[in-house]
Order: sequence, then C-alpha cells, then structure tokens
Amino acid sequence: RDDEDTFKILIATDIHLGYLEKDPVRGNDTFVTLNEILDHAQKNEVDFILLGGDLFHENKPSRKTVHSCLESLRKYCMGDRPVQFEILSDQTVNFHYSKFPWVNYQDENLNISIPIFSIHGNHDDPTGADALCALDILSCAGLLNHFGRSTSVEKIDISPILLRKGRTKIALYGLGAIPDERLYRMFVNKQVTMLRPKEDEDSWFNLFVIHQNRSKHGATNYIPEQFLDDFIDLVVWGHEHECKIAPSQNEQQRFYVSQPGSSVVTSLSPGESVKKHIGLLHVKGKKMKMQKIALETVRTFHMEDIVLADHPDLFNPDNPKVTQAIQAFCMEKVELMLDNAERERLGNPRQPEKPLIRLRVDYTGGFEPFSVHRFSQKYVDRVANPKDIIHFFRHREQKEKDDSDLNFGKLVRPASEGMTLRVEDLVKQYFQTAEKKVQLSLLTERGMGEAVQEFVDKEEKDAIEELVKFQLEKTQRFLKERRTDAEEEKIDEEVRKFRESRKKNTEEEDEEVREAMTRARAHRSEDTVLVAASSDEELMDTGMKGTGDSDDGLPATLSRGSGRARGRARGARGQNSAARGSSRRGRGSTSQETATSSRTYKPVSVPAKNMSVMDAFRSLKPEPTLNSSKSYSEETIDDDSDLEDISIVPSSKVNQRLSATSSRGKTGSQSQTSRGVDFESDEDEFDPFKSTATSRRTK
Repeated sequence: RDDEDTFKILIATDIHLGYLEKDPVRGNDTFVTLNEILDHAQKNEVDFILLGGDLFHENKPSRKTVHSCLESLRKYCMGDRPVQFEILSDQTVNFHYSKFPWVNYQDENLNISIPIFSIHGNHDDPTGADALCALDILSCAGLLNHFGRSTSVEKIDISPILLRKGRTKIALYGLGAIPDERLYRMFVNKQVTMLRPKEDEDSWFNLFVIHQNRSKHGATNYIPEQFLDDFIDLVVWGHEHECKIAPSQNEQQRFYVSQPGSSVVTSLSPGESVKKHIGLLHVKGKKMKMQKIALETVRTFHMEDIVLADHPDLFNPDNPKVTQAIQAFCMEKVELMLDNAERERLGNPRQPEKPLIRLRVDYTGGFEPFSVHRFSQKYVDRVANPKDIIHFFRHREQKEKDDSDLNFGKLVRPASEGMTLRVEDLVKQYFQTAEKKVQLSLLTERGMGEAVQEFVDKEEKDAIEELVKFQLEKTQRFLKERRTDAEEEKIDEEVRKFRESRKKNTEEEDEEVREAMTRARAHRSEDTVLVAASSDEELMDTGMKGTGDSDDGLPATLSRGSGRARGRARGARGQNSAARGSSRRGRGSTSQETATSSRTYKPVSVPAKNMSVMDAFRSLKPEPTLNSSKSYSEETIDDDSDLEDISIVPSSKVNQRLSATSSRGKTGSQSQTSRGVDFESDEDEFDPFKSTATSRRTK
C-alpha cells in the first residue's frame, strides 16, 4: 500500500541514449523511450528514480544526445512536488568526487520533484585526465545524482546512501562499471568492502546496484553472485540486456536479484527479443514488491531461426534450383513475422510503425546462401533494419553420433560466445596463435589488449601509440640502469627478461597501462614530441637548441633565433630538434669533428613518431664520425631589417670550421650525428659570425 512509510522507486537500466542517432528510422528511439520512462515516474509519483548504468550509449555523447537528455530531465524531474524522504548519511562521503557534494533536491537553488540516482556503466564510464563522464555533466547541472564511483584500484569501500521515509530505512549501495577481470580479482583478494550502518544494521533494507557481466563469458570475465555479501536484500543488476526484472532468489546467499534489461534494442540477439519492461519497486520495512511496467514505445523485435538440414523434403542440395526455394521459404517466414508485428502494433498505437526483423539461417549441409542485399531491397519500406534481416551462418562442428534431433541452441552457442568476446581476449588469442616472427617483444599481450580496447571502445586514437612510447621509454631507462652494451643480442635478452618480469606482476602492469592512458589523454592536445629520458639536462639542452658551453660569445641568432626564422624552425613538427636553430633553406651534409680543445656532446636520441622498437635501440649504438670534404654555405633569415646575411665559409682545416646541421639527414647515422654540434673554445680560431658584409633581408 502507498502510505507515508512506503518507498516507491522506479528502476531502469541500459537506456543507451544516442544509439543509432544518425539512423533516419531508428535515430529517435532512445529519446522517445526515455520520455516514456520519465512519464511513468511522474504519473506514479515515485520517490526517486534508480538507474543501473549506461544512460548514454557512447562515452562522448553528441550535442544532440546531451541536449535531448537535459530537455527531458528538466521537463519531468523539476517541479514543486516535495520530496518525502530524507538522507541520513554523510553526503560528502557519498559524493566526495563532486564539487557539489550533496543531493540535488536539497540544493536551495534548484526545484527538484523527482530525484534520480544513477551509477555509470561501461559505455559512459569516467575517462580522461580528469576522470569525467557524461553523468558528471548532468550532476553538475543539478539534474542527476551520480554515485557508486570508485577511484582506487587497490581497495574499494562501498559506502551506502542512507535514506529514510517514515519508519522505512534503505541503505542504497552502488558500484559503477569496472573491468570484470580486475573486479573479479579484487573480490578474490578481499579488496571490496561494503560498509554497514553502525546503528540497527538489521533494520535497514539493503539495496545494491551493480553494472557487470552476470553470465559467464570467461574464467574471470564475470562477477559470480556468490561474491556479494549475504546481508543484501535486493540486487539490481545492470549491463545484461535480457529483461528478467522479476526478482529471483539466490539459493546460497538468500538475496534477490532483479535484472531489468535494456530499454532499447541494441543488438539483434535472442536476449533482446524479450519484451522490454521497467520496474516499480515498493519497499516498506524489510518487505518489497516489484511491479512490472511494459514499455509501449519500444520498437518491436521479432526473431526466428531456420535450420535447412531439418527440411530434407523441401531442400535438396543437389537441386540446381534449391537456392530459389530457400529464398522463397525465407520470404514466407519474414512475411509471417511482419504480420505478427502488425497485429501487435494494432493494440498499441504508440509503438513505431516499422518493426525489427531477424531471420537466422543455418545453411550447413552443402547449401549456398543467396544475395542478402537483393533480398533486403524488397523490405526497405516495411522493416526498420532491411540490411540485417537475413543472417547466414554455418555450423562447423560435427553432428553428434546419436541421430537425435538437431539442437539449434547448441549450434548458435559458439557464435554467441564469439560475439561476446572482449577486445582484450581477441588480442590475446591472436598472439597465442600467431607466428614467432610477429610476436610482441616489448609490450605484453595484456597491455596491448587494454590499449586496443581504449582505441575501439573509447575512441582514444592515440592510445596504442602512447602506450608504445611509454613502454619504450621505460625500457630504455631500464637498459640504461643496467648499463647494457649496445649490441642487438644483449639488448634483446634484457628486453625479454624485463617483459617477463612485467607479465608476472599483473597489478603493476595494470597501473602502467592506466598511467600511459592518462598521459595519452593529458597530452593529446600537445604537439611536441616526447624526448627519451636522459640523465644529463645540459645534454638535452645542447641537443634541442644546438648551443655549447665552450663558446659563450656566440650571437643569439644561432642559439635562439627570432622572427620568421624561429617560427619556421619551431613550426616544423616531427623534424630533428637540432634543425630548429637553422634555416629551412640551408642545404648541406652533416659533419661533426672532435677537436682537442672543445667539449664534445653526445647526441640526444629523439624517438620519431613512427620509429620502430629496434630503431630506437639502434640509436643507443655509437655512430661513426662522418667527415665531409665539400664546401657549402648556409643562409640565416631574420625579421630584423638590419640583419646580416651570414655566409659560413669553410676553412681548409677541418677543426677550424663550424659544422652545419642538416634538417634533412638521408641516413639513420646522419640523423643521429646531426643532433650534436661541436664548437671551438679558442678565441683565436676562425669566427664565421664576424663577417662585415651586410645586405638587405632576403626572402
């Protein structure tokens, strides 16, 4: 009964706002469904809405998606109706990561009638240098309360939001999406703790919201229900899209699990064909009741399976016209599903007109598939997914020895398991079966898998490149500390040992990957090339600016440059840093001589953007000195009107001239050698900058 002691909570998960927003037919489905969910909350006068993650389909939702979401939340969740419950817990703990650490309806500047509490999912999880997500935008705007966020990777303490309405008290626990393997390991290592109220802990109704894999997709790629504490009364499980909203009891832990499922069809799979519902949860004391509410605006989805081998009387592989017969049979099935969808829509005018149709055909047994595109053109105006109506697949496993009927569930299970493989698993499988010559020699499969997942799921375009750079620099530091000889065999052996040590320490490797990803996002806007670690800062300054300590009397035009010459040099991104002090018109070969009275600096290795791993290691090897007997001139251009045109004239003696640096080295050794310049410290030696010839500035 609805009274002053009863909580009424609207529960929904996986709304996936913005899914296929550019599709002309299905683009607005998610926004229409969100409005229906909020409308149900307003009509039922719920105390608050509880979302189980994946409110947005993408980590970086478009402006249209964010605008539509804000528009709906402002329309339905703001008003004069008073909120009937109070919060007893320390809100600075529940919302410690927010600049406004309190629930939105208690903000004196806002007028909230229906509060929303939500955790983040794997689609809209926090990323970037500041670890922000789309929910944080809604939270900062005061339209949503984002909770269940964990910032630590070593230990998770889940502190509940304590709610009270009359004599009913609810302890609301939440845990946003975390990679399943990591959370699985943390549960095994007893690193996840659910805190309980100190006073009358048995009088609280404990409600837990989680967004993880519930079904087993791998050895540790899911969270078993047995990992959760047994004092919990109800678990709202997000991430799984099949609607199982009726609470089912776990026989061991004795708590109930409700799986609302997604609010929109995001994949043409059997689990999505189940009718979509949201839940209206009533809680009074320690008792609860879940009321199912069918969503009327969800596009209907009908799915059917066909095994051609089950119809030997209709299809004979040896018949030359069997393909036409199969196509006619599929057309009959599609027409039948369209009729069922039309009858279902007649009872609910709010449903979209065009349904989703999926016909999976197993053509095992010598059959050939027909043209799917030609078949789909017949249903362009009648089906919402004409390109995906037919799905052909072949079962490669041998039939069981006993001549029992073909079980279609067994046939499609390998395909479904293959579809649920994560990116990391695919990367790991690839390198397990790849040839030796393409195996990773520096990175680990785990680290590469994390980087590829960031690239695929989060659209971090520099994730793989930044991880390679990060591990390359770390390996170079390791080799320098070990003082490894610049021989390819010894370097390979040390790198192999270093890689094996990282593979054993998984926690340290996870931390390295996270650090590399954070650095990739933080420096994504910068255009400077990362310089390899060097123990001598003076050495780095020499390699970057081309200046020497022994010649203090050199003009500033060579060391710094000004006006257009400096702008050109710094604007040439990706070039050797030694070429920044010289003109882009200078043409000549690189030559570097070692003089007895000057200080010689070793070139600094600057990894190019696409430098391979072995090229980076070869840069540590000593390069032979190149001597050039030809004479070249170099012209320096500046913006000052009275600047001299300086001509560097070589002398007959090699040790009495300044080596001209080249920004266009043609070989690897020349590129490495051109990064250091030797200057003579003898004041009596030839100084090319004392030329008295002046001229106007040349373009």
